[in-house]
Amino acid sequence: MDIKVIGSGCEDCSRLYTLVKECCCELGIKEEVGKVEDLIEIVMLGVMSVPALMIDGRIVISGMVPSKEKIKEFLEESRL
Repeated sequence: MDIKVIGSGCEDCSRLYTLVKECCCELGIKEEVGKVEDLIEIVMLGVMSVPALMIDGRIVISGMVPSKEKIKEFLEESRL
């Protein structure tokens, strides 16, 4: 599973990164959570609003910091 938190390094981006790492730990997901902060790379990934969460090349969250429960839902769906 390829997990990336995409954002410019703002407070919300950092909070999403922390939540995603916590959720992965709680779900027993061993993959490393990547962080994309380079503006050109963000645009190339097709992200229009940050923070964003990309799992296996698919943007699942954009422009908000969801609850841990919602993040876990996306992670569990991607494991199937």
